[in-house]
Parts: sequence; C-alpha cells; structure tokens
Amino acid sequence: MRMYDIIHKKREGYELSDEEITYFVEGFTKGEIPDYQASALCMAVFFRGMTVRETVTLTDRMARSGDCVDLSRFGDLTADKHSTGGVGDKTTLLVAPIVASLGGKVAKISGRGLGHTGGTVDKLESIPGFRTSISAEEFMSQVERVGLAVIGPTGNLTPADKKLYALRDVTATVEAIPLITSSIMSKKLAAGSKNIVLDVKVGSGAFMKTPAQARELAESMVGIGKSCGRNVNAVLTNMNVPLGRAVGNSLEVAEAAEVLRTAKECDLLQVSRTLASHMVALVAGITPEEAEIRVRDTVISGAAYRKMREWISAQGGDVSYIDDASLFPKTAYAVPFVSAADGYILSMNAELIGDASVVLGAGRASKSDVIDHAAGIILERKTGDEVKRGDVIMTLYTNRENAEESALEYCRKAVAIGSEKPESEPLIYEVIR
Repeated sequence: MRMYDIIHKKREGYELSDEEITYFVEGFTKGEIPDYQASALCMAVFFRGMTVRETVTLTDRMARSGDCVDLSRFGDLTADKHSTGGVGDKTTLLVAPIVASLGGKVAKISGRGLGHTGGTVDKLESIPGFRTSISAEEFMSQVERVGLAVIGPTGNLTPADKKLYALRDVTATVEAIPLITSSIMSKKLAAGSKNIVLDVKVGSGAFMKTPAQARELAESMVGIGKSCGRNVNAVLTNMNVPLGRAVGNSLEVAEAAEVLRTAKECDLLQVSRTLASHMVALVAGITPEEAEIRVRDTVISGAAYRKMREWISAQGGDVSYIDDASLFPKTAYAVPFVSAADGYILSMNAELIGDASVVLGAGRASKSDVIDHAAGIILERKTGDEVKRGDVIMTLYTNRENAEESALEYCRKAVAIGSEKPESEPLIYEVIR
C-alpha cells in the first residue's frame, strides 16, 4: 500500500477503504508519512469530502491513535460536553456542577484558548491553587467522590489529531466537515464518556457563521458519535454576541459563580440550563423536558452552586474567590468604551470583541503567549439595549500600558448603533438528536 495511491484515489473522488484510512492514520502518527502527503490528502478531502463510513473509520482510528480513558467503572452515568468555541463561553463552569449535582459523572478534559475564543483550562487556572493537571488515579477518584473533574490535555490522547490539526491550520483545510467531525469526535471518544452533548456555536463569534453551516456539522458529529456507540445530542446556540457579560478568564469565573449562586435569569444561565438538561436526559434516560425541571430545581436550591464549590476545592482551588469575586486581582487600567451616538445597539461582532480581549492580554495570539488572568472585558450593554451618547457600552481591563487604543479600535468596529431597536434573536436555534 502506498500513500501516493491513497491521495490519488481520494483526489479522483473515490471512497477509501478502512484499511487505507488505517494505514494513513497509523503511518502519519508514527512519522512514517510526511507532512506534505498528509496535507495533500486533507486538501483532497476538502474538495471531495468523505462518506459517513469513511468519517466513522477516520474518527475511530484517530481516537485509537493514542491513550483512551476508561470510564467503564461509572457505567452509563458519564457525561461530557464540547463547545465548538465562542466568546465569553463559560458554560462548562456552570453545566458541569449542575450535571454532577444530579448524579452524572463528568470526567472532562478541556483545552486552552487560542485566538478570539477562550479556553476552560485558562479560566480555571485563574482561581488560585486550582490544579488542571492531576494524576490519572486522582482524576478517577475525584470523579467517583465528587462526580466531577476537569483537567487540561494530558498524556498521549489522540496524537493523530494533534498532528493533523496543526497541518490543517496552515494549509487552508480547517473547514472540511469530515476533518472537523473526526477531530472533535475523536477527542470525545478517547475521553471515554458514554453521553455527549455538543454545543455548536453559530454567528459572528463562532467558527460556523450560519445556522445551515452549524446544522451540517452538528448532524455529522451526532451521526458519527452514534455510529461509534455513544449517546449524542447537539444544541445550536447563538454566538452573534458574547455569552454573558464577561470576556476574560477570572472575569468569566466570577460571572459563572455569581449566576449559579444567585440563579439570576440571563442568557448564560438559559444556555447552560439547556445544555445541562440534555446531558441529564441522556444520563438518566428521561426526556429533556423532565430533565429541565430537575436542572431548574438544583440551581434554585443552591445544590449546583454547592457542587461547584466542592469541585473547585477538590482540585485545590481557593473557594473564597468563588464566594467573593472581589478577591481576584485587579488590572492597572480600566478603560471605558462609550457610545458615540444615541440609539440602539444593532449588533456586537463577538469575534472582534474577542480580538480586543486578546490585545488586552486575556487571550493568546500564538500558543507561546502568556495569559493575563485579570484582563478582559465587561459588557455593560448588549445588542438591543438603548444607549445615549457617552454611555459606557464596555469596560476594558488590562495591565498592558499601550493596549488601549488598539483594543478600542476593535470595539468601534464591533458595535453598530442605529435608530430602531433590532429584533431579538433566539439563544437556541435547534437541537439535533
């Protein structure tokens, strides 16, 4: 078998066999297949696509290319959530303790942020003492005892995906649906959970800009997950505006804790509640409507917030910061972005606001950048709100002396103001089961 023949076959639009896909994944992972041939295959897939069977095989082989987490001791109670990435997307911080408080076992491996989207690991590391790297034994023990553990990328999980994603990122093949699907779902399969809910973001701050694009990806991932023996739902959620009010690591932790503690109704709680309800429904074998009643009760009763505190403490975090956000370090500069006119906020481009947060120090432009956990943005107003000239729309927080003007320029481009109140958009577009 030759890699040349596999590339040529896919280039001509033919379906690859299981053996050919296995040959590629194993050879590429071992370094026996060079990057230029792997890149050529990715481009062929970009233009020619893959059948469901091909994508299932690719996903399975990528998941098996390294270590796999064995969660069988927890039976069918394991639940995981994956977000395709957004701005202000702190839902894991709420969803995980909600589900754990209702009996689910959330053994989650999360990533770091890169570019305009934030990472759960970075947010958690803004809590003094919180450990995102623990031993496998401690990880399992905590899931058993607390019902919840969230750690960073660990060990030799899906090495094929790590290598392939790095190539896709620099060869203009990121958008290929079979490659996106296999990348996301291989990590979810290797992480071991039986029940998976996918939060597929839609809009200006998301990878998928339209509901149609998001639906295509969601249907692909749900289908592949089910073909690999998992229970999978996908929820299409709005990312035309940052989720919640905070963008930036400690700022988002503080907001998540406040929302869960107070049960204050807001977009963040609504999306988190929906995601949690679908996770609980899969774990408990009940309808999402029945699960939502349980989710509402556990939030209102304070049980979910108590579970959050228990989880943070179990991983070494100082829970006093969860109870009192004023303990988090403050930045040297707090810069207001004000409205230039009277009217209504017509739109807020979430990606540009995310870019502004990167300039302030809250995110990474490259993998080697160091995060400033205190930096970020608080949205004082959001799309649909009425403003007067001079009203503060956002407050920008940074320790970078020369970041102000660049960040403000992103904000100016992000916010559109007009004379008529815009129609409200749905938070949840649809659910793919």
